[in-house]
Amino acid sequence: MLRKALLVCGIVSSLLYIAMNIFIPLQWESYSSASQTISELSAIGAPTRSIWMLLAVPYTFLVTAFGFGVWKSARQNRALRMTAVLMIMYGALGIVWPFAPMHLRGVLASGGATLSDTIHIALASVTVVLMLVAMAFGASGLGKSFRLFSITSIVILVVFGGLTFLDAPRVSQNLPTPWIGVWERVNVGVFLLWTVILASCLWRGGEPESA
Repeated sequence: MLRKALLVCGIVSSLLYIAMNIFIPLQWESYSSASQTISELSAIGAPTRSIWMLLAVPYTFLVTAFGFGVWKSARQNRALRMTAVLMIMYGALGIVWPFAPMHLRGVLASGGATLSDTIHIALASVTVVLMLVAMAFGASGLGKSFRLFSITSIVILVVFGGLTFLDAPRVSQNLPTPWIGVWERVNVGVFLLWTVILASCLWRGGEPESA
């Protein structure tokens, strides 16, 4: 029962993050989910920073707990164990994020960037790597259907991650980024869905392949 409860944490974490991205932007009248990044919701000076940081705490707890659920489900499967470790690391990064917020675009464009912004970019890069590698290991941990789903998800992440990367420099220059929010949310949505599917497969007792 503990194992299943931990796996459910993965599903709840994804639903919470989706809810955060739907309702928190409503608290910032001029915010655009299409043209602004998720990080801007927690930026220094953003009117939504406090509520985002508050809800990020349970998300961090839930996704880390899910990582332990994957570990308990992995048995002797090395690929799934690596997935579990990477998910725990991904969740643990949530402890660091509050100490490395970005500044708002206007501040960045006027030369107001600090070490916090540099660390924020580094954390974002590490997060993407952890997501991709976790999905890669997870792809070989279960059956063929989940492997194909994982590979497709990775391809989508790479494509839309590239589009986000190309637009990212324009944020610090306070230039128009009409689609960066869409690109980024596609990435996040794919990972959240992958988390839900992985949790569902393991909760139902999907047999890990010997790896």
